[in-house]
Amino acid sequence: MVTASAALTATAKRYSIIERMPKWLICIPLACQWAWLSLRYRSATLPSAANPSIPSGGLVGEGKMDYFKGMGSLARRFTASSSALSTTSRPTTESLQQHLRDARLAFPLIAKPDLGLCGFGVQKIDDFSQLLHYALSFPPDEVIVLQEYLDDEGEAGIFYARDPHTDRAELIGLALRFFPRVVGDGRCSLDVLIQEDVRTRRMVQSSQHRCNFDGSWIPPAGKVVRLSTIGSTRVGGLYRDGAAHISPALCAAVDAIARDMPDFYCGRFDVRFKDIQALQSGLGFTIIEINGAGSEAIEAWDPDISLITAFRMIFAKQRRLFAIGDGMRSRGAKPISLCELARLYQRQQRLIKLYPPSN
Repeated sequence: MVTASAALTATAKRYSIIERMPKWLICIPLACQWAWLSLRYRSATLPSAANPSIPSGGLVGEGKMDYFKGMGSLARRFTASSSALSTTSRPTTESLQQHLRDARLAFPLIAKPDLGLCGFGVQKIDDFSQLLHYALSFPPDEVIVLQEYLDDEGEAGIFYARDPHTDRAELIGLALRFFPRVVGDGRCSLDVLIQEDVRTRRMVQSSQHRCNFDGSWIPPAGKVVRLSTIGSTRVGGLYRDGAAHISPALCAAVDAIARDMPDFYCGRFDVRFKDIQALQSGLGFTIIEINGAGSEAIEAWDPDISLITAFRMIFAKQRRLFAIGDGMRSRGAKPISLCELARLYQRQQRLIKLYPPSN
């Protein structure tokens, strides 16, 4: 368990077992259970019915703004200010200035793809020059999400589920996400510190991530240096199981937010917070993203969790998804077709390769 005092600073010098496994190997048992559930419930895409107001229920291929645009006033109060920027027209400094004025956004801000995952294409932007370069590097006829920058160090993924039959809601998981960081020793440069850390060396090996720091700089002894805007494991981030920090107040707050969105029954709220007590209070957090039926049980990637426990977590989430989808189907929601699901997946995978690198 991650203690309250370590909720912002936890580190790990090793990978979890599931992180070390090839992705294809992880998918084999998951595909087997998915196939069994598909036969049991008579639909291979049933989880797409879990959130009828979101394309594919959030299983794949939906946009980040799809979740925000249907929010009521209560949910919006807990959500970071965001705006959709279309790349249909070639952006200019003047058009970007007008867009930020209209959206009431200021630098620094976060720019990220509307259709994305795992932090691909996410950048912290400090001025119009950087924003223009980002927008011009983006695929045409797509949407960029511009969002206020939050400097809170705490980040969590809160997994929410509501039973369509009983209307009972609960938080079935909480993952604490930690940004890649190194601690200076007063002797070694950043480059050396990064290469000596089994996790952070991932970021310099990634072609879809750009390191924005002076690698020759020698941090003073004890200085903690954050290395990335994103906390994905693909760039050395760390996920920890934070289920012990789920509280009745947090559950009530997230449930109220979910009910202030149209037909939202299952998904993960990615939030920023200043300290774990603020998060547990149900008041001190800000939503930066929402993911639907396709969101991963990322707490299973905690290095302290055994492989068996990790798969139990993921299997349980799959079963819950199908049960919720079945409940929504009984209320008239229709699952997406396999062909449409495949089309959305292929489009998402194609676009990820075209996005500017994260930083």
